[in-house]
Amino acid sequence: MRWELTEEQGEIRDEFVGWLRHVAGAEDIRRWDDEGPAEFAAAFVEAGWSALGVPEGEGGAGGGLLELALLSEAMGAFGVPSSTWLAGAVAQPAIAGRGALLAGMAEGAQVAVAVPAGSAPDQVLRGRERLPSMEGGVLDGGVSLVLGVTHESRLVVPAVQGDAVLLALVEPGASGLELRDRALLDRTRRAADVSFGSTPAEALDVDAPAVLQQCALRAGVLVAADALGVSQRMLDLAVEYSGQREQFGQPIGAFQAMKHAAATILVGVEAARSVVFPAAAAVDQGNDMALAWASAAKAQIGASGIAAADSALTMHGAIGYTWEHDLHRHYKRAKLDATLFGTVEEWNERIAEMLDLVPST
Repeated sequence: MRWELTEEQGEIRDEFVGWLRHVAGAEDIRRWDDEGPAEFAAAFVEAGWSALGVPEGEGGAGGGLLELALLSEAMGAFGVPSSTWLAGAVAQPAIAGRGALLAGMAEGAQVAVAVPAGSAPDQVLRGRERLPSMEGGVLDGGVSLVLGVTHESRLVVPAVQGDAVLLALVEPGASGLELRDRALLDRTRRAADVSFGSTPAEALDVDAPAVLQQCALRAGVLVAADALGVSQRMLDLAVEYSGQREQFGQPIGAFQAMKHAAATILVGVEAARSVVFPAAAAVDQGNDMALAWASAAKAQIGASGIAAADSALTMHGAIGYTWEHDLHRHYKRAKLDATLFGTVEEWNERIAEMLDLVPST
């Protein structure tokens, strides 16, 4: 099956890709790896892209998860910083009824769900003993490796209160709130450890488990879209290089092994494209199969992204390992995508649980 975008969605994709070509040159992207994402984030907001996905009635540009997936795919392909944007897109279900916060997001305000970057947001419900505690309107505890959180972020914190799990909102700069930056192998993304010490927080009037599941579905789809973009970029680089490098008097792309390797990556890319956008639409529509679609997208594309990274590196040979070549950046991003917000195995397990192939926990 090949997913067909609407004319408007195609225009959004083309306009965003054109904008990235203008603002995200190779030297700019490498500089952001060293200096941080602030320059790109400011340009992103100034161009109005932060308003996409926020309802028009809340000051946004409208659009849903599918439109955000188009942005995620392009950001993966270009290798631009995306942590704070992704964190906000994942957190949106938690603040769906809070117009001022949504309007702020459209203008670039940062929001993040305080969950470990290696777990899907709803997985924290299976380890309540590790969650921060909330009593008397204050939070105590900590969360390790939260993606995209900065000192300007509002935090949506899953916390234990008595026998229940709730979501609490923490404002930037709240007393007792501390962040410790963590370095990732993929330098295009950022994370930090978060700790709370009698930190004031507001309990959100939401169904925490239901909201966290919606956050998880969005995370699965958007990371899968990023991995799709990364895979396409690695394929393009490998094909381009195989037409330039010569061995035995002819381009290495003429050899059957190289053709097979490129064809295998291409099959993975096209298969990924056929699942990620229907998955986004299913989640947006509240389809009964949304969990299955999102799980399949995250598991399938995470796995094919790893395979594409390994094949592209082999096709490049020694130059692919060098710091000067861009392949290593995409390789590392693909590897992180495979584990970001849950591993391939964990998302496959969700499908197995739906099919009653393994007991749920």
